[in-house]
Amino acid sequence: MSMTGDYANRSDLRNQATRRVAFTGQTYGEGAAQQRAQDVAAQQMVARPRPGARQFGRPSERPDEVITAGADFGAGPNARQAGIRPRLIPVNPVVEQLRMLYTLYPNDGLASLLARYTDGDF
Repeated sequence: MSMTGDYANRSDLRNQATRRVAFTGQTYGEGAAQQRAQDVAAQQMVARPRPGARQFGRPSERPDEVITAGADFGAGPNARQAGIRPRLIPVNPVVEQLRMLYTLYPNDGLASLLARYTDGDF
């Protein structure tokens, strides 16, 4: 599906005129008013830009900022300084419990289990 709102796989929805719905059993004039309202709504949908959609080759909005700003390498502020929240890595409660047990009761069995599930980094 393209960004212009075309319906490549739905021939019945490609044309604005075919998207209108005509209800029956209305009083005189209500049908025409309904069609006009649908036309206005369709025009508003077509004219409304998508959020975040901007021209690709436009000039930079921050010409004085280095390209690595917000990255944890290179010049400029790092992610924390730029206000970017770190991704939280899910913690495996079983591994955490094994670490705690190994801290309290270090032995070879717990060490081998921890090495298996933490790539040797415990």
